[in-house]
Amino acid sequence: MEKSKDKRIKLIKELFKDDLYVPMKRKELAMFMQVSDENRAEFDSIIDGLIDEGYISVTQKGKLVLGKVKKAPKEKNDALSFDQNDENGLETSSKKSKKQKKEKLFQGKYIGNSRGFGFVEIEGMDEDLFVPEGMSLNALHNDIVEAKIIKEATTSSRAEAQIVNIVERSKDVIVGTYEASENFGFVKCDNSKLINDIFIPKQYSMGAVSGHKVIVDIYDYGDDRHKPEGKIVEILGHANDPGVDILSIALAFGIETKFPEKVLNQANRLNVAVSEADMEGRSDLRSLNMVTIDSEDSKDLDDAVSLEMEGEDYVLGVHIADVSNYVQENSALDREAIKRGTSTYLADRVIPMLPHSLSNGICSLNEKEDRLSLSCIMKIDNAGNVKDYDIVESVINVNRRMTYTIVNKIISEHDEELIAEYGELSDMFMRMYELAKILRAKRTKRGSIDFDFPESKVLLDDQGKAIDIKPYDRNEATKLIEEFMLMANETVASHFFWQEIPFVYRVHESPEEGKLEKFKTFIKNYGLKLKVGNEELHPKELQKLLAKIEGTDQEILITRVALRSMMQAKYSTECTGHFGLACEYYCHFTSPIRRYPDLQIHRIIKDSIRGRLTPARIKHYEDILDSVAASCSRNERKSEETERETTKLKKAEYMGRHLYEVYEGFISGVTNWGIYVELENTCEGLVHVSSMTGDYYRFDEGKFELVGESSGKSYKLGDKVKVMVHDVDLAERTVDFILADFDENDAVHDFYKNGRRG
Repeated sequence: MEKSKDKRIKLIKELFKDDLYVPMKRKELAMFMQVSDENRAEFDSIIDGLIDEGYISVTQKGKLVLGKVKKAPKEKNDALSFDQNDENGLETSSKKSKKQKKEKLFQGKYIGNSRGFGFVEIEGMDEDLFVPEGMSLNALHNDIVEAKIIKEATTSSRAEAQIVNIVERSKDVIVGTYEASENFGFVKCDNSKLINDIFIPKQYSMGAVSGHKVIVDIYDYGDDRHKPEGKIVEILGHANDPGVDILSIALAFGIETKFPEKVLNQANRLNVAVSEADMEGRSDLRSLNMVTIDSEDSKDLDDAVSLEMEGEDYVLGVHIADVSNYVQENSALDREAIKRGTSTYLADRVIPMLPHSLSNGICSLNEKEDRLSLSCIMKIDNAGNVKDYDIVESVINVNRRMTYTIVNKIISEHDEELIAEYGELSDMFMRMYELAKILRAKRTKRGSIDFDFPESKVLLDDQGKAIDIKPYDRNEATKLIEEFMLMANETVASHFFWQEIPFVYRVHESPEEGKLEKFKTFIKNYGLKLKVGNEELHPKELQKLLAKIEGTDQEILITRVALRSMMQAKYSTECTGHFGLACEYYCHFTSPIRRYPDLQIHRIIKDSIRGRLTPARIKHYEDILDSVAASCSRNERKSEETERETTKLKKAEYMGRHLYEVYEGFISGVTNWGIYVELENTCEGLVHVSSMTGDYYRFDEGKFELVGESSGKSYKLGDKVKVMVHDVDLAERTVDFILADFDENDAVHDFYKNGRRG
């Protein structure tokens, strides 16, 4: 018995020494270590013993920290903070003010964390500053702050900082769940990076009841002793109402779900049929055989394709809806579009960049209706080289609205019934398939990388509940359209680069040296190498690596780690190339209904075609485009994060329907608090260290070991394991697994399934 207690003491000591340990209260620590009620007395005696011997101590806020806390005399108006030379020491504000004159302050964005600590992102600095718990002043997630360094960076840890001033409060919408009391209430924020509940006086509750999802306006940000205070400005509905969960996430990330009335009215006035006056001066391409090819549920059809033969050459037309004809610069529609930056695709809805009357109406390339477009018509030889091209304003009329499913059956399954039904269009599809393969081969030859790993879509019932997870069907028809859009984007970008006029490019920089070195170390464990010449990686080398692992057990893992090692693509006025596509010139031209950069460059293209690029107009674009590119990049990140979080929520909801079921997956992450496992259906969950059997554990990068006579097991990235779904947390959008070293019919499984459940 005593031996067992010694092991627990050793485990707790190791936890306090860990760099990633975050100070927490005794109760929080017990919950973190999953101490059962029957073991709580022993746990308390261990903690008391460690305090008595001075191994750990208790801060004024009741948090347990390693070592002793040095006390400072409490004087009126003295603010307490960590001493720069002693991370557990304290100093008064009078000392701080003298020091502050000499200390350099860094301004950046505060990034909160649910565990109480945070980070400050500073432009131009490679690594964020770490802000320990209690050092954040009363900063909230996304506030602009000033911070001073209290502990310099080392080879194994980043610099630590204390926030000394709030420069600008975030404009983020605060969304959360209301909990009512007799005379007041609290709102628990949906965003876990906002750790404080918000106090709501009774008169500011709008009559909300417990469980209501609400939007809160904060009027007092509180301090070390007081919670932020706010008033409810909108009730979204009850947390259990269909769709409210996803709506809450979208609003919390600042995604606008409603259009202002002025914008809607303007869009409705524009949704009228194309007139003869609208077509004047445009190339009339209505006689061309052309189609749209999209998924079955697509409604905003912004690209059509055509293909003719000219001798041995292919004449490919990519025709894009001329949204700029309807959304004039600086109009109400335009201001709303740049504010959104992009459409956002969530599990149960699309939040569009433009109102539906435009995106699904006059700007959508609907079958057998005249539409205004911008066309990029390219003559391509049988080696995939663009011999000639023309970029024109046009009027088109789509012959058929096709789906990926039908086109794929024609080109790769040779469905005779469909081939007969679509007649000469079927012949065009086969020639398109030939050209797409030529273009893909050329792209592959130059080193373009395809990160082709399983993606999935969560299916919902009519109540918005997750009922299934299906893989996305990426077939030959989807790849065909991808190749044609890539070709048009490259052609347009190259044309305007050599014209030397202001433009918005899509750029993707080479991987950072530090991330590249970590990736090289990681793949070395699998006997793989990555050749880097002149300290720079050529995409061809990464492409070779991915080809080598194709079809192996490690393919998904290594591909994902490779992707995480890449820089994020962004919009820029500088044409610095696209690493992933291995091309010098690239832009986004093909989706102006759902992306603002495409709409912006359409205006530049039309000014160029019409000879309107005067020095004054060029100066105008030089003045605005850097800001447009930066804004669109930020909005893209925000939209992607929202999409990712709603998917995580629905995956957790789906796995909640499968508690105590056993699955096989692979280890997708290794940390000092456990291992992450990804299932075949793309759901990921954590096996917490507290659920593992071992005398103690040892963590090394990429490897997690349980050590002791009864275990001696080792887990590393990529290993296949069996896990059982143990719990889900919808508020945190997480799934908990336990290792399932048992059969589903075993007594161990019955214990969890029946005993725990009961």
